[in-house]
Amino acid sequence: MSDLHPHCKLWISSDTSDGSFGTAKVRLLEAICQTGSLQEAARTLGISYRKAWADLQKAEACLQCQLVEKTRGGQGGGRTVVTDQGRRVIRAYSVMKGIVLQGLNQAFDGFVQEVKS
Repeated sequence: MSDLHPHCKLWISSDTSDGSFGTAKVRLLEAICQTGSLQEAARTLGISYRKAWADLQKAEACLQCQLVEKTRGGQGGGRTVVTDQGRRVIRAYSVMKGIVLQGLNQAFDGFVQEVKS
């Protein structure tokens, strides 16, 4: 059984909105932090600008907070900045995911012990 590993997908959803928030949206926010641009972040992740923008709107609706501040393009070009709240969301999600994975691994160890006995 040493070749078996547990897996799970973790996301946050709301009973009152259609949006959700999970690993893909964390990656999008992290890419925006690195590039300073929603368009560049989308390109880096291999998704369209339209999908990236829609994902951000859904995440903000789900979490009920502003994750990015966007400045429209002009002569110098636009930019997108992750807000302080957005950075806190990234950190909190990472902590939560670590706790969930730790619990998953403990539960899996119990599963393996039960199956072997």
